[in-house]
Amino acid sequence: MTAESGTARRPMLAALPRFSQQINRVLTWVVVGLFVVWVVGNFINAPKQFVSVFLLGVTLGSIYALVALGYTLVYGIIELINFAHGDVFMWGSMIAVTVSAHWLGLDGSQGWYVTAPLIFVTLLACIAFCGTLNVAIERLAYRPLRNAPKLAPLITAIGMSFILQNAGALVYGFIEQPVPDIFPTKPLFRIGGIAYTQKSLLIVLITIPVLLALVYLVRSTRQGKAMRAVAQDMDASRMMGIDVDRTIAFTFALGGALAGAAGLLFVMYQTSTRYDLGFQLGLFAFTAAVLGGIGNLTGAAFGALLIGLIQAFNEGLSWHTPGSSWTQSVIFSILILVLVFRPQGLLGEAVSDRA
Repeated sequence: MTAESGTARRPMLAALPRFSQQINRVLTWVVVGLFVVWVVGNFINAPKQFVSVFLLGVTLGSIYALVALGYTLVYGIIELINFAHGDVFMWGSMIAVTVSAHWLGLDGSQGWYVTAPLIFVTLLACIAFCGTLNVAIERLAYRPLRNAPKLAPLITAIGMSFILQNAGALVYGFIEQPVPDIFPTKPLFRIGGIAYTQKSLLIVLITIPVLLALVYLVRSTRQGKAMRAVAQDMDASRMMGIDVDRTIAFTFALGGALAGAAGLLFVMYQTSTRYDLGFQLGLFAFTAAVLGGIGNLTGAAFGALLIGLIQAFNEGLSWHTPGSSWTQSVIFSILILVLVFRPQGLLGEAVSDRA
């Protein structure tokens, strides 16, 4: 009797995971459907306002994408959520203010033939500083804990975030650091009385080739192949002659360089930065990486674009929106929903679990 009942229960227990997956899939599509209805409703209610807010969201998403890719690169190779990455981005924005406004004297009055080379010099400075900073963090804080339980490097990452944040407050103070409008602000066109400026277009045009170059590096170069090999199996990579430590350091340098570039673009767009900027924006970028598919480069960029659009829609649209004061709650609610119902992200990249 007991054996028969146990045998009868086995098919039911085996069917539970499939049933749970179906429920998750249905709930995911319900949430996506409600979001689409809300977006379409806003478009019908005020099409001109919708288009202008959409373009703003694309600009914000472009900045978030550069930061989200740093999270994805590090997680993909050592399965670590580098919570200090947002503060590396903050330091990139601070270096951008220091170099462009304080050292090079850019104030928006110079001609483009002077401004463009100096902005490029500032970009190189931000990339070099943040790349070096990220490598130093990996070498001093994460590498000694590589074989420790996963909770140890996670707590260390949170500690490094606080250290970088407080160091920023110590050096630059607790007030906002302004920078003049250096990028051209002339309107390209107007939609519903709202201008889309040259500055916004430049942000997108700079971000796209950076993302394409990153994808090419990871997928088509020798170093990129080494990164993918280490991400799959560190021990096998060592036996094949790959320098694992150097490859991981290169990955951190690449992520830091992207954060530095994002820091420059952000401060040129918003014309100010703060010591605690990395906390909020870093979490937005982390949410973008999870939404698109952690460990997936294309997914991180796609998720960042969605987060940028959601933020812009929530703060700029008028039909049934919570309002700008609810932006953080909306985005973190999305993070929770994704982790519960689709932890592999929208693009379906399954999260590996290496022993």
